[in-house]
Amino acid sequence: MTRSILFDTETTGLDPDTGDRVIEIAALELVNDLRTGNYFHVLVNPERDIPPEATKVHGFTLADLEGKPLFADIADEFLAFIGDGKMIAHNAPFDFKFINAELKWAGRTPLDYDSRAIDTVIMARKKFPGMPANLDALCRRFGIDLSERGTHNALLDCRLLADVYVELIGGRQRGLGLGSDRQQSSASGGTRKRRAVTGRRARPMPPPDEATLARHAEFLKGLSDPIWLQE
Repeated sequence: MTRSILFDTETTGLDPDTGDRVIEIAALELVNDLRTGNYFHVLVNPERDIPPEATKVHGFTLADLEGKPLFADIADEFLAFIGDGKMIAHNAPFDFKFINAELKWAGRTPLDYDSRAIDTVIMARKKFPGMPANLDALCRRFGIDLSERGTHNALLDCRLLADVYVELIGGRQRGLGLGSDRQQSSASGGTRKRRAVTGRRARPMPPPDEATLARHAEFLKGLSDPIWLQE
């Protein structure tokens, strides 16, 4: 069993080095690359103003975060949830930089990017060179429902990214090892063959013409001791 964490943050701006802070963290537990249903989600008081241009992105104002915990108050809970597995994020350098800045300010040890980070932006660019790699574009490419997505929301974005991630690593059938016509054991001990559903009609083959039949007959004359004539 391989456990990993897919996570996302919303922030007051683009750079913690200039004083921007985390205001929302969402993290989903994956086991063998699939969601388990366990998640961590918290809104955080950034202890500073939220610029209007940031509010346009995620929809949060400072009033929305009044009374919410400080990052230092939830740091240990967050660290306990993520454990020591791989951490998956879309544009991972951005999210890791903010989380690590907050951990430092809270007196905790930062996460090691090199050993833990999986960046789905890099994965998407390798899989689809020259194509848009933002989350919306990838959801549309894979037919993932975007109807609930208005402003950025860390928890919803994590759920969307979890579906995108599965597609980026090979699709929903990855690792199952089941073909469309794999023999399966039935309750009676026999076997039952799955019928492949392709959505295509079988096309009848036209009968061979005289010239083809003549060439086939000549070919058969050249065979010595064919198996279908052996007793």
